Amino acid sequence: MTSDDQNQLTSEESPELLLTVSWNEGSVRMIDQTALPMREDYLDLNSVDEVIAAIRRLSVRGAPAIGVAGAMGLALAATKCQDDDPTKLHSALVSEGARLGAARPTAVNLVWAIERSLASVAAAVSAGATAEEVRALTLRTAEEILAEDLACSAALSRAGAAILPEEARVITHCNTGGLATAGGGTALGVVLEAARQGKRPFVYADETRPLLQGARLTAWELQRAGVDYAVQCDGACAWTLATKKIDAVLVGSDRVAKNGDAANKIGTLALAIAAKEYGVPFYIVAPRSTFDFAVASGSEIPIEQRAREEVIRPFGDWIAPPEAEVFNPAFDVTPARLIRGWITERGVETPPFAS
Repeated sequence: MTSDDQNQLTSEESPELLLTVSWNEGSVRMIDQTALPMREDYLDLNSVDEVIAAIRRLSVRGAPAIGVAGAMGLALAATKCQDDDPTKLHSALVSEGARLGAARPTAVNLVWAIERSLASVAAAVSAGATAEEVRALTLRTAEEILAEDLACSAALSRAGAAILPEEARVITHCNTGGLATAGGGTALGVVLEAARQGKRPFVYADETRPLLQGARLTAWELQRAGVDYAVQCDGACAWTLATKKIDAVLVGSDRVAKNGDAANKIGTLALAIAAKEYGVPFYIVAPRSTFDFAVASGSEIPIEQRAREEVIRPFGDWIAPPEAEVFNPAFDVTPARLIRGWITERGVETPPFAS
């Protein structure tokens, strides 16, 4: 099944769905999320360097979407490598895969997708595949990862929607809709599925400093889907939990450790602590590809530190003295004890997780 076929099928089921990352006649096409909500621009990336740059500047973000982008980037690398010796092509892909995998260190889906593709290539080369067959295999694997992610999004969205009441009031953090995945969504996908089922959810979308993924992206997706929402400052979440009769907090994750600790966009930990104080169930919504059983606990998850300008000069305007020191971790880790359940394509899970 090609990505165009997948888009047609899933769009019929979910009219608001759009593919975040796809293959477009020899290039990697993606929505430029830095342009939203004012413009819906698309990028056609023609080199691995361009894919890496897009991942780093957050033109594509969200662990599942980054994973698809990494696999597509490896397929692009295969098409650009002109060596017809399959062993040398494999070596070149290992090198390019390492560069792609280093683009963002916290999101485990990126390395997972690249390693999956490279494992397929290694097996094919050992079995005598030609270089052309290897190139076709990398693209086929990338499109399989894309299709599987859409299917995972659909399954976990249904599982999560089942726990929401008819008029659910939900808090979200960062963006966890179709833009964070191949096109379906994780935590926000749950809300969108509930709406498709005829429920009437209302979302309090944390703005998500410093780059406002909630205000820019989550609000855009909710508006597009016709779901009622309000954007709120991150600092308002505790008061919202105290006064608005919230039914659930739904967030995504970039990596879940074996014990259930979950890394997610900075600010998630404060939201989880507040939810615990006010007795509101707090859920992680993520595909199983985001679980890293090689990591025992959250203390082992690498936390990406991003540029100081994102905090003191977001979108080009200074909001603090240019000389100010900045601490800008992209993620924090929520301990498992604060999490009610982990909503995956298998349903609502709790530790110890089955492999």
